[in-house]
Amino acid sequence: MKITEIRSFCVDRYLLVRVHTDKGLIGNGEAGLWAHHGIVKAALDELAEYFVGKDPLLIEHHFQVISRYTHFSGAVISAAQSAIDVALWDILGKSVGMPVYQLLGGKSRDKIRLFENISGNTNNEKVEDAKKHVEQGYTSLRMTPFFEGFEFKCASQVIDEAVSMVAEVRKGIGYQVDLGLEIHRNLRIEDAITLARELEPFRILYYEDPLAPESVEALKIMVPNVRLPIATGERFHSLQQFKELIDERLVSLIRPDISLVGGFTQAKKIASVAEGAFVGVFPHLMGSAVNNSAFAHFASVLPNFTHMESNSLPSFLEPIIDEQMPIEKGYRVITDRPGIGIEINEDALSGFPQKKIRINGCFHADGSVAH
Repeated sequence: MKITEIRSFCVDRYLLVRVHTDKGLIGNGEAGLWAHHGIVKAALDELAEYFVGKDPLLIEHHFQVISRYTHFSGAVISAAQSAIDVALWDILGKSVGMPVYQLLGGKSRDKIRLFENISGNTNNEKVEDAKKHVEQGYTSLRMTPFFEGFEFKCASQVIDEAVSMVAEVRKGIGYQVDLGLEIHRNLRIEDAITLARELEPFRILYYEDPLAPESVEALKIMVPNVRLPIATGERFHSLQQFKELIDERLVSLIRPDISLVGGFTQAKKIASVAEGAFVGVFPHLMGSAVNNSAFAHFASVLPNFTHMESNSLPSFLEPIIDEQMPIEKGYRVITDRPGIGIEINEDALSGFPQKKIRINGCFHADGSVAH
C-alpha cells in the first residue's frame, strides 16, 4: 500500500487532513496550533512531498525521518506532522479492521471523563452555569477566575475578585464536583503564589498555566511556594519539553495535545514518561469532532489519564463529519469503528470557509502587553 495524496482543508476554525492510498483507504487527522492554520497548511504541503509514494503503515519510521531531518522543527512542523500521524494510525486501523485504541494496547477504560467550562459575566451567572453542567451529569468543571478587562486592574484587586468568584462557585456546586482553574498564563510569579495560597480552602483540582510554561526557571520559583496541583504543557510540542517539566517535579498534570506534539506516536511516549513519575495526563483538546475522536482513543489507553474538555462540535458544523462519539452524563463514549472512528465529508467542507484568527494583543492600562 502506498500514499497517493495528502489533502488539507481550512474549515471554519479547523485544519483537517486526509491521507489517500492506492488501496482506497483514507486516513483522517487534524492539526493543532489553532491560531496559525495557514502556516501549518503550507507545512503540510511540504511534508506531503516526502510522504507521497511511501508505505503508510511505517508510522514510527516516518516519525523519525521527519523529526530528525527537519533540524529547525518547531510547533508549525510538529502540528503538520501530528495531523498526518493521526491519519496514518487511522489507515492502519482501517486496514486491519480495528479501532486505534486496540492498536495502542487496548482500553484502560470504556468511557472518557470530561469537564465543562464555566462561563458568565458575573459571579451569579457563573454559579448558575456551573449548576447547569452539574445537572447534565458533569463531575468536573473548569473556569478562568477573571472577568474581561481584568488586565486594567491592579494585582490586589484581580486576586480579591478571583478568590470571591471561586468561593461563590464552590459554594454553589458543593464538594461533590471537581473544580479546576485555568489561569491562561496571566500572572506574575509573586501574584501566582499569593492567589494559590488564598485558594487553598476551596479544594482546587488543578492550577493550570499560572505562568508562561516556557519559563521553567519561573516555575521552579513558584512551585515550592504553592500547594495547588500544577497543570501545564498545552503549548509544548516535544517529548524533551515535557520530560524537563516531569524530571524537575514541576507538575502534577501535563497537557499534551496530540494534534501538536506529534500525533499518537509521540503523545504515547510522553504519557509513558509521565506515568513513570506518577504524573497525570490531562490532554489539551481543541478542534473539531475529528480531534475529539482521536483524543478519545488516546485517553482510553492511558493508565494515568485524568479527564479532558468536552469540546462539543457546534451543531451547524455537523455536516463536515459522518457522526460524533456521543456524550452521556459527562463522559464521551468510545465507539468500536475501525481507525479513529470518524469520517470527514469532503463534499460539505466548501460550505464552511476558514475563519482566520487575527493577532490583536492584550494590554495593561499603561499600554504594555499583558499576555
